[in-house]
Amino acid sequence: MLLERIDDPGDARLADYRDLTDVALRRVLEPEGGLYMAESAKVLGRALAAGHEPRSVLTAEKWLPDVERLLAALPDVPVYVVPDAVAEAVTGYTVHRGMLAAMHRPADRPVAEVLAGARRVLVLEDIVDHTNVGAAFRAAAGLGADAVLVTPRCADPLYRRSVRVSMGTVFQVPWTRLPEWRDRGGEPGATELLHDAGFTIAALALADDAVSLEAFVDDVPERGALVMGSEGDGLARQALAAADRVVTIPMAGGVDSLNVASAAAVALWALRYAQR
Repeated sequence: MLLERIDDPGDARLADYRDLTDVALRRVLEPEGGLYMAESAKVLGRALAAGHEPRSVLTAEKWLPDVERLLAALPDVPVYVVPDAVAEAVTGYTVHRGMLAAMHRPADRPVAEVLAGARRVLVLEDIVDHTNVGAAFRAAAGLGADAVLVTPRCADPLYRRSVRVSMGTVFQVPWTRLPEWRDRGGEPGATELLHDAGFTIAALALADDAVSLEAFVDDVPERGALVMGSEGDGLARQALAAADRVVTIPMAGGVDSLNVASAAAVALWALRYAQR
């Protein structure tokens, strides 16, 4: 690794790390700039294990042994060692997780490639909260989903908060971004791509014709895509129209639904249990 000590928060070498708390800026800047941020040794380790490449690392002096261990096989990666005050001035918050890494963002994989060989897929439709996206990925990894698909307006799984909440599992679960549900301009839409791959589309929603999760598990399809809706509005009508089945989780205590990540965990656990 290439050690570079920096004391000036205005240093141009720190541009990738600037204003990390500005969500509106970063959600545009990072994809367009071909990067994402990995925060903490655990997350960076999982990103490296997945074959992702760092552009640089930002850290404090006391964390250098951990950085050296992680980057032992990457001698050409710049490591910017900065005082805590400089890190806070650049990023906009107190960096206390040891390190930040600016990573080269991998290109989105083709949907067919991600679906090849998969049986249980989680689809996140227009979920705008990065915390929920990260938690859903963690549930997918822990409860055996083969892949995660996100719709065009879903929050970025590689945004710093999503990655951190997922504990780096966004790097171990295959995922990619879907097109719109219906085809546009002659290109296949999400519905066609899932059906062509042999998937039954199951939308988790409240509806008069919904079947209970227990009933769905009793007649579980060979290949199933569980579609989870946004926090406020639920599933879009296009998603419901695409669904082959509508499934609901029976609730008690006057509660009509769960947080989207919790609902994903419950549904994935039920499907995992059904496969035993």
